[in-house]
Amino acid sequence: MITRLVLTDFRNHAAATIAPGQGFVVLTGDNGAGKTNILEAISLLAPGRGLRRASPGDMARQGGSGGFGVAATLVGDVEITTGTQAAAPERRLVRVQGAGVAATALGDWVTVIWLTPAMDRIFTEAASERRRFLDRLTLALFPGHAVHANRYEAAMRARNRLLADMAQGGRPDTGWLAALEAQMAEHGHAIHDARRTLVTVLAERLADQPPGVFARATLTLERWCGAPLAPALAAGRRRDAAAGRALDGPHCTDLVVVHRDKQQAAALCSTGEQKALLLGLVLAHAALVADHTGRAPVLLLDEVAAHLDPARRAALFDRLGTMGQIWLTGTEAAPFTAIGPDATRLHIDGKIVTLA
Repeated sequence: MITRLVLTDFRNHAAATIAPGQGFVVLTGDNGAGKTNILEAISLLAPGRGLRRASPGDMARQGGSGGFGVAATLVGDVEITTGTQAAAPERRLVRVQGAGVAATALGDWVTVIWLTPAMDRIFTEAASERRRFLDRLTLALFPGHAVHANRYEAAMRARNRLLADMAQGGRPDTGWLAALEAQMAEHGHAIHDARRTLVTVLAERLADQPPGVFARATLTLERWCGAPLAPALAAGRRRDAAAGRALDGPHCTDLVVVHRDKQQAAALCSTGEQKALLLGLVLAHAALVADHTGRAPVLLLDEVAAHLDPARRAALFDRLGTMGQIWLTGTEAAPFTAIGPDATRLHIDGKIVTLA
């Protein structure tokens, strides 16, 4: 749980300090006031590039110092800070208890899970979006997943460069190619094993839930599913050189989601059903993380109540009430009336944060 959050020159916030309580934190305000910016700042406490996947230079306030800062205090007086300096606006620094750490290490301290309106299209978009979603879910259970992903990507980029030279008539060092393919295989299989474990345990949890207002999903992995990678890469060098990319590996995997009770692919479901499937997935995953790690994740739900009817909103808030700290945004306070009086309610008015 976050007990204090301080933003400095982050997006539209020159200086903002928030002292949230446990449970619900409700942020209301007009469109463009900076509500989602606050959620984005919190998402930077997790490994990765945050919920917008923006470059650090884009997060610094226009007209500000040139850099930005996000500082959070967690229960137990754990201090996490991240941000950039004006001299190096694209280099994000991370500190835990004052000591510099890699961003991939943040998962050892706090788990942040988010759901944004842009994710509503995840079932109909390219497989890369579902992979990104899958990897965020996996990372919450296995913090080391980020290290394997980074090393796999680095080895794949190096191999692609050598194959590009091959496509131009060059003769790359086959020993170096084999070494890169071995690295891709080592980290690629680790990536797949973590994803497969996540999908298995999450699917079991979803299957155990009774039918309700949030549709249940079945999950499977398709396309590359853990076949021996090093020999496939070695055999496919000319093919990959012609394609300009590797055609085998975990970067080709797709997450397939099916509406369990209708036995229909999520991509073919209605917009409302897709929203319900996504909500059900995120809620089941949050409960799974709490059980697995012994700590509840910080949930960021951007505009999640806007398109739910009163019955579904009440069911959502009732289920969220047992899930730790939940940050919610909305343009109006009315959709959140079903939440109890203990919630932290804040009004965001441009650059100002006040009690609602």
